[in-house]
Amino acid sequence: MRTALVIGTGLVGTSAALALAGRGIHVHLVDHDPESARTAAALGAGTDEPPEGRVDLAVVAVPPAHTATVLAAAIRAGAARGYLDVASVKGGPRRELEALGVDLTPYIGTHPMAGKERSGPLAATADLFEGRPWVLTPTRDTDTEVLNLALELVALCRAVPVVMDADAHDRAVALVSHTPQLISSMVAARLEEADETAVRLCGQGIRDVTRIAASDPRMWVEILSANPGPVADVLAGVAADLEETVTALRGLHSADEEKRRAGTEAIEDVLRRGNAGRVRVPGKHGAAPAAYETVAVLIGDKPGELAAIFADAGRAGVNIEDVRIEHATGQQAGLVQIMVEPSAAPVLAASLTERGWSVRT
Repeated sequence: MRTALVIGTGLVGTSAALALAGRGIHVHLVDHDPESARTAAALGAGTDEPPEGRVDLAVVAVPPAHTATVLAAAIRAGAARGYLDVASVKGGPRRELEALGVDLTPYIGTHPMAGKERSGPLAATADLFEGRPWVLTPTRDTDTEVLNLALELVALCRAVPVVMDADAHDRAVALVSHTPQLISSMVAARLEEADETAVRLCGQGIRDVTRIAASDPRMWVEILSANPGPVADVLAGVAADLEETVTALRGLHSADEEKRRAGTEAIEDVLRRGNAGRVRVPGKHGAAPAAYETVAVLIGDKPGELAAIFADAGRAGVNIEDVRIEHATGQQAGLVQIMVEPSAAPVLAASLTERGWSVRT
């Protein structure tokens, strides 16, 4: 691949363009908002000048509701040797293209499993896709050359290719992406009218659960409108669990000993099923999740503190597997939770204590 046309210069389109341009591909940028394309070009993602002829690959990065229409226009115009989209749903756009009578041999549906709460070209980064799954949904009609172009794009973006059926992909993202977004938003919505005293008690748990609730509502309405059935199916299961949990909690409040016992069993059941599901979430580098030990260290909110603690961990010969920071309420301090292999935890705790750090056990 030597040339590419990126249609849509939002977060994903501009990030792909930055990755391609950074690896020597001549990228042309197009957007319905010319200012967005000019911004992406100014960031180094390519040029907003139109290509003089056919490019090697056209990447359509527009909202799902417009994906099929934009693809059909590009294919009929002969803009590229191959075409792909990066929409977050795959079955709908493919069926729309079929209904439009478009030749699908030069097309493949794809979806990079990467994103941010922010949108637009200014949020884009060339490393957005590094190490992330990038789903490819070829059909029997997909030309081999187009599949190879898509695989080359994934490699240039340093992502990990995953081949799936389009409808299976849509059911999967309903479970692992679209439903969590809605549930996060529902939990965060409880905070809107909450008493300020309660909100000030927010800790890392509520921050973790509501992080993605900061996402752009307009973008998510478009995504959910393209995949409503599978999302509704997952939510129906969650709703059933919620109803049973509410009944169980009412039972715990009952004076009836049998209702309290049943309530306890039901709550324990849902928590245990949650444990079992959490264990299945891939761990570091996509491998099976590992059990790490946490070493908590109190640090001040000032420049160089994190660098110093990481350097001291290195001097102790300990590899940090993961890290979280919980900021103290009303204090210029925070608790750094350092996750390490269980055998390394006592070594790290002793070494950091010796170097003057306040280690919490």
